[in-house]
Amino acid sequence: MKSAYTTLMAGAALALAAGVSSPVHAARDYISIAGSSTVYPFTTLVAEEFGRRTRYPTPKVESTGTGGGFKIFCAGIGTRFTDINDASRAIKPSEIENCVSNGVREIVEIKIGYDGIVLAQSRRAPHADFTLRQIWLALAKEVPDPQGGERLVPNPYKTWKEVDPALPDEKIEVYGPPPTSGTRDAFVELAMEGGCKAFPWIAALKQTDKDRYKKVCHAIREDGAFVEAGENDNLIVQKLEANPRAFGIFGYSFLEENGDKIRGAKIDGVPPEFETIADGSYPVSRPLFIYVKKAHVGKIPGIPEFLDEYTSERAWGDDGYLADHGLIPMPEEERAKYRRIATGLVPMALP
Repeated sequence: MKSAYTTLMAGAALALAAGVSSPVHAARDYISIAGSSTVYPFTTLVAEEFGRRTRYPTPKVESTGTGGGFKIFCAGIGTRFTDINDASRAIKPSEIENCVSNGVREIVEIKIGYDGIVLAQSRRAPHADFTLRQIWLALAKEVPDPQGGERLVPNPYKTWKEVDPALPDEKIEVYGPPPTSGTRDAFVELAMEGGCKAFPWIAALKQTDKDRYKKVCHAIREDGAFVEAGENDNLIVQKLEANPRAFGIFGYSFLEENGDKIRGAKIDGVPPEFETIADGSYPVSRPLFIYVKKAHVGKIPGIPEFLDEYTSERAWGDDGYLADHGLIPMPEEERAKYRRIATGLVPMALP
């Protein structure tokens, strides 16, 4: 049986092949949402609450990854295309360009809260504590020559102990998301680049050769030490349960949901906890978003009412039901700002 997302993608492909962006009409009476696997459980909770509290059908929410979600969101206007995209990173300039080229010109960007990215392990394993530098050396495609000098070589490290004698003599094995994932994007920007900058001569590249700097700092090794596990975080949990020596990359909210099976490694001595992410002391944290297609408002029923529920204090507030499931709430002033954007349907400024 085809998923709603597959059906939407097929429709989008047909529309694009025909060279048209179909008009919005009442062929669909429910809100269609795709995108980030990290934001998925939060949006699903809001969708279920919205379905119970209002006369509108419960929105259909799919977990496709942030990048995959933006592909369909930006593909055009009309009922073949999603109304809202969940995103665990901000929309990229290239995605905005794609949206605009397909007639999606009014995009409402709503930050919903914060999340931390964790390097998780089985609860049966000894508690790990890594620095950002160690994480980058373990997972980078190229690293500084262990023999010294300012040159890069293909990553030679097979075990954590080879990275740093203080670490366990265990094989480096990390399960993580694919390139289409916002979690992957945030991990390379925060954790990988954060560790890369520990080498002054590499950090200096940012000023002299930005493209080279980004390639060096963001490229993840492809020799089997890092294993792409798709968008299914539950599969990674199963891998960690089967192999306590392995690690997996998740959003904090997923760690919360599976705290009986896995736990997060400390990074730079700081554990991934609600309080440390909220106060910014945990070094690998990020904002989460939803993006709304304003052209669908008034055509697809219930979008303003759905946004009203999402940005209500009972949902995203300090004591809201989303915080109960791992979302780190924004400060009150920031919540007020994004509620005004949501209820006013204020489009983001385009470049």
